[in-house]
Formats: sequence, structure tokens, C-alpha cells
Amino acid sequence: MDQFLPTESHSESVEVCLDPANAATDSKTSTDASDAENRSVSPNSASGQDLRRIHCDPDFWYPVAWSRELRRGKVIATRYAGHPIALVRPDEGPVFALEDRCAHRQVPLSKGRVCGQSVQCCYHGWAYGRSGRCIDVPYLGKGKLPNGVRTYPVREQDGLIFVFPGDPEKAAATPLRRELAQSNNAAYKTRRFGRHVACHYSFMHENLMDMNHQFMHMKQMGQMRPRFLGQKREPGLVEARYSFARTSGKQPLGEALIFGERRDASAKYADRDVMTIRTEYPFQTLRIQTGDEAPVMDLWIAYTPQDADQLTNRTFGLLSVKKPGVPGLLDLAWPFLVAFTERIFAEDREIVELEQKAWNELGGDHNQEVFPVINALRSLLAECGVQPGASTPGSSPQEASPPSSSSQGREDAAAAPVSRSDAPAPENVTATRAKPESRSSKRAPSAKRKAGAAKPDDKPT
Repeated sequence: MDQFLPTESHSESVEVCLDPANAATDSKTSTDASDAENRSVSPNSASGQDLRRIHCDPDFWYPVAWSRELRRGKVIATRYAGHPIALVRPDEGPVFALEDRCAHRQVPLSKGRVCGQSVQCCYHGWAYGRSGRCIDVPYLGKGKLPNGVRTYPVREQDGLIFVFPGDPEKAAATPLRRELAQSNNAAYKTRRFGRHVACHYSFMHENLMDMNHQFMHMKQMGQMRPRFLGQKREPGLVEARYSFARTSGKQPLGEALIFGERRDASAKYADRDVMTIRTEYPFQTLRIQTGDEAPVMDLWIAYTPQDADQLTNRTFGLLSVKKPGVPGLLDLAWPFLVAFTERIFAEDREIVELEQKAWNELGGDHNQEVFPVINALRSLLAECGVQPGASTPGSSPQEASPPSSSSQGREDAAAAPVSRSDAPAPENVTATRAKPESRSSKRAPSAKRKAGAAKPDDKPT
């Protein structure tokens, strides 16, 4: 089979195809032959920009909480890249998201309470509707009310609550997958999992994309030989394909549950299945399937930055496993599968946090990457990301307006709690916010744009 080598341009799809029969040899030859090129196109060496300093592009939908975390009539605190966000599930209607600071004294609104269709600050009782407007100050009356707080577009899908932290005008036109993993497919059982991980999101992408790290999982998986089958590069996308063969050790029960059968280390099962891993910015997916059959496993995973420097992330994953022919069998064995995947994820989390620790101690990225698909991935993350200082999401809060000026205003007015004072309102008080930098220059210049303690937070399901 012909081997197609990658080109410098990323405007078109670029694919590397290796003959499965000679993939191990071809992959080594390709790596050796292009070692100098791989190093030269590394985001660090090519542009001088440290990839670990590149921020996520906020003009995408990012998960910030699980639906199960936010009960009806409650408000909770979440974050995106250092920006506190309060999620509110009112007594009726969909979730809405506000800046998690009262315009009065900057106290978190997530410490307050939900009153009908509004959230009320715990300090002085200022209330805000879903438009972000301040709709009631109990001791002032309603003649003139202060400005409100910033709002975020929200979507709730497949058990996750997403916010759009970037330009709200782009939210409606920015797609989100119709279905995450196989979460709505009755032929699959889906596990929802997540953790806070103390590392830059790029370490997470590299970890999942590079299946040569199966060496690290030897204790859990036995000794596995990965075979790199090829890669695809398109705008906003990098894909890698692998097959595997067990060379020693027994198949763990968790793996047997995924494949629906017991497998030994014989040639019969070697390189039988294909694992396809994609970074489709900013998310990742992983599928395992045999030929044209439906995948036996389908993973969707996202890494939402938590701090302003984006050196920590909250991981949200949906892992769907195809049900075997025996009804109820997967349900009975589910605790074993959860335990198996937890051990794998724990090893991955430990290693990426060690990578981040090394970056912190060395003061930058000193990695020497030689695997072509990881260099392609690093380039993608650098191209799609934004420079620090140009990634501040959103815009300044909108001015408060009379409730009758819009349908949203009428909705907020109806949602306002009953004021406890009829005192005349003073002159309008303006709650100010620093206007974020323009996002017109957020991306790194040039054709290849410049690159640049963990705790469990969810119960296994």
C-alpha cells in the first residue's frame, strides 16, 4: 500500500496510511526518516511559543457541570478559565448562567437562593433574572435599578450543562454534537465520569492520542503492542488509528466486558480491532470497532480550563459500551467495568500531573516530541488556541433597562421577588466591569499560528 507523507499545508485533509501487515516497520521507518522534520515543526522550536501557555478558544461550548449537580430551585458555582459562573435552575424553565458576582459587593451569587425565576444575593437580597438585569433591590424600590451582571449562553445536553464563554453573538451558530458518545442509544450503557486534573489541557489531548503509552498500563492491561495505522489532518481535526495485540499477560475483566468476550494472547485476536482517536477541537473522541460493525466502545471527553492560566482542568467524559447479547449481563458486571476504567484514568491523571509538575519546575516546555501524529496534534492545538491576554471571554454587562423595553425585561419583571421597601429610588447606581480586550487579535499570527491538587468531583456511574 502506498504511504502518503504529510505536507506543510493544513488547509486540506492530510492522511498517512500504513499497510497493517508492515505497520510496525513502516511506522519506525517513517519516524526515523522524518525525525529532523518532526523536531523542526514542533510548536516550541518553530515559533518559540510554549504550547502550555496557549489558552483554549472561548468561542466554543464547554461543559461546566453535570445536570445531576443542579437541582430544581438551586444555584451552584462553576468556573471557566478563572471566570466564576453561577448556574441557576429556576423553579420553572431552563437553566441560565450568570457571572458569579453580585454587582453590589461582588459576593458570589451561588451563595444566594433561587426565588421563582430569579436568583437573590445572600448579602443584601439583590435579585437578578436570566437576562442578567438587576430586577430588585429590596430596600430601594423599583424606580431605577442598578446595572446587572454578565450572562452566558447555556445548553443542556446528554446530562451536561454547557456554557459559551466567548462572544455570545457566535453561540447560536456554533454547533455542538447532536449526541455525545452513544448516550441516547439503547444498545449501549453509558458511564459519566469526571475529575479535576492539575495540568494544562494539552497534556490531556496528548495522553489520549498517543497510544504508545500503553506501556504505562501494563499492570492493568497486560503487555500490549500498539500498531500505528495512520493519521488524518484536517482543519480543526487530527485523527490517529491503532490496532493492538497482547504479547503477554491475561485479559482483564474490564476489557472482556468492553469486547463482550474473553480473549487470549493468540494471533487470532491480534490487530483485530481498530481504535480511532480524534481531537476535533476542542473535544476528543475514541472509538473501538471491528470492520464495519458498530463500535464496542465510544468515548467523548472534554477538558474545561479552571484557573486563569489554564494549568488545571475539569474533565467531563461519557463512555458508552455496547451491550452484549445476554440481557442484563453488562448491568450486573458494571461495577467491575467502572473499577477497571477508574484505575486506568487514575494512572493517566497521575502521569499528566507529573508532566505539569516538570513544566512548572523547568519554567517551560522542554519536551522533545518525535511521534508525527503528536506533533500534528500540538500544531492543531496551537493554531486553534488563543494567546494569553487575548482570550478573556465575553463582553461588559449590559445596561439595565426598564422592564417594559423588551420581552426579556417583562419576564425579569415578573420574576422579581416582592420588594420589602417602598422607599423612593436614588439616582441610578452603575455597577462597572473592566472591559475585556478585543478578541480581533486573539489568534497567533502567521499561516501557522504561534503555539504556545487533583481531587475527585463526581461519583462513578
